[in-house]
Amino acid sequence: MTTDLDDAAVDFARVRPRLFGIAYRMLSSVQEAEDLVQDVWLKWQPYDRGTVREPAAFLATMTTRLAINASQTARARRETYVGPWLPEPVDTSADPTLGAERGEALELAMLVLLEKLSPTQRAAYILREAFDYPYDQIAEIVQLSEANVRQLVSRSRKRLADERRETVSTSEQRKLLAAFMEAAQEGNLATLVELLAADAVSYSDGGGIVRATKVELFGAEVIAKVTVGYAGNFWTGASLSFAEFNGGWSAVVARDGEVFMVVSISASSAGIDQIQWLLNPEKLTGFSSPN
Repeated sequence: MTTDLDDAAVDFARVRPRLFGIAYRMLSSVQEAEDLVQDVWLKWQPYDRGTVREPAAFLATMTTRLAINASQTARARRETYVGPWLPEPVDTSADPTLGAERGEALELAMLVLLEKLSPTQRAAYILREAFDYPYDQIAEIVQLSEANVRQLVSRSRKRLADERRETVSTSEQRKLLAAFMEAAQEGNLATLVELLAADAVSYSDGGGIVRATKVELFGAEVIAKVTVGYAGNFWTGASLSFAEFNGGWSAVVARDGEVFMVVSISASSAGIDQIQWLLNPEKLTGFSSPN
């Protein structure tokens, strides 16, 4: 015999992947997204569920509104972050779209761009582009008029399109990443410059905990020279493997069985446009050492 709480658990489990997909795209952090989804579950248990006609829609609304509030807090916290802040990669090999109909707003470079949107604008864009929600439903969720929501999504599309090029295929991205990592380890300046787009940007996230470049680096020459400067002792004893995160490939670097860095790139026909060096150990706790 099932209880009302059992039914609540079934409804929640059915939609949980989507809830996590929304929360992760809003917060760019696996742990923060997990915590938010857990908070939704705790609020769902004692709720008067007899008043809820569509549990999936209700839970998505609750998740989005909590994520908007959490995004505002996270944004304020990141203003005091030491050096560039980068999103925490998530393993998409098991669930390629994290519960979404489409894999939109999931690429690491896109998550960096989404930080430039307001929390409400980001939510509207994610619900429309990643989950294909109708505008009237998004309007109800974010508590704006449908006309305002359409305008928010349209402006978001234009802003994001203006700031990114069409990306290469996943297989080509992996080839470029492998070539970049090899050149970085060898300190091969010429190859690095050749691989990078002329206007490439590099972010290093050490969180003030480990040594990392505390400013964004711009331009192929500058990035290549700084990368070459880290060749040698930095790579001593390091092992390298590749893993699928956020729908693309990243390089996982370990030493003595401990992952100390994850490197991700975004690339277009112009070459590697963006490099993300994730070194903050607090963001690497869930990563396994390469075999």
